[in-house]
Amino acid sequence: MPVLASFTGVDPETLYTWLDEKWLVPDKSSTEMMFSEIDIARAHLVRDLRDRMGINEAGVGVVLDLVDQLHGLRRTLSELRYAIRDTST
Repeated sequence: MPVLASFTGVDPETLYTWLDEKWLVPDKSSTEMMFSEIDIARAHLVRDLRDRMGINEAGVGVVLDLVDQLHGLRRTLSELRYAIRDTST
């Protein structure tokens, strides 16, 4: 956790709260939590939403849910594009 705190400028206690809220979901395949570049970017987003934009916790949850939906939709559209391309060849 100290490494993520240094990358994001967020204190470890706050990061633990974000983990409890499931705003960050690290890989737990090893004995310690591993954070990807996406986790670091997401932590920066949460920090910016709260500190720079003044969005409360409920609002942060809504924004993150919408971002996740958007990324899921983009992934689905990409898969559909490849499937269409494969069937047309």
